[in-house]
Amino acid sequence: MHVKPRIVTLAGLLTAFVAILLVLSSVIESNSLFLIAAASFCVGIVIREWGIWSGMSFLAASTILCLVITPNKFYCITYAVMGLYLLMSELLWRWIVGIKKIKRHKMLFWLGRYVLFNCIYIPAVLFFQEILFSKSVSDMLLIGCILVGQIVLLIYEKAYAYFQTMVWGRLRNKLL
Repeated sequence: MHVKPRIVTLAGLLTAFVAILLVLSSVIESNSLFLIAAASFCVGIVIREWGIWSGMSFLAASTILCLVITPNKFYCITYAVMGLYLLMSELLWRWIVGIKKIKRHKMLFWLGRYVLFNCIYIPAVLFFQEILFSKSVSDMLLIGCILVGQIVLLIYEKAYAYFQTMVWGRLRNKLL
């Protein structure tokens, strides 16, 4: 298999960038979720540029690297889950576009992303309360947390779309 050196170099730089962002998220606690989300956007770059398999490899390599060097392992797991969500979301988009009979691709894609997100998010909130919260929480707080998660997903998706079109769209021509 022939691999272009430029692709390997850029993927290595993106992996290093992810590691830096996750280390910074451990240092700057107030911006940790923002930095983790920004790191997960790099998975989307690799997927869109070089395909699903490269994205899976990149996610695995960057997660392993970050587990080794990042002080807060919970942030590494959060990054891995966000990257996995983006990976599955891109797979969902490619599957929906491949079906020619579907007229409303975007609506089905949004519905699929919400289902995908909730399949990951709701079990995490319900079954890992000891890790997520410092003390026992009420059922109303759990419901509120799940509802806030839906809003956060919308913000995350809008930020990802903006990043892919505006930020990476401009950097892509300079780097590739």
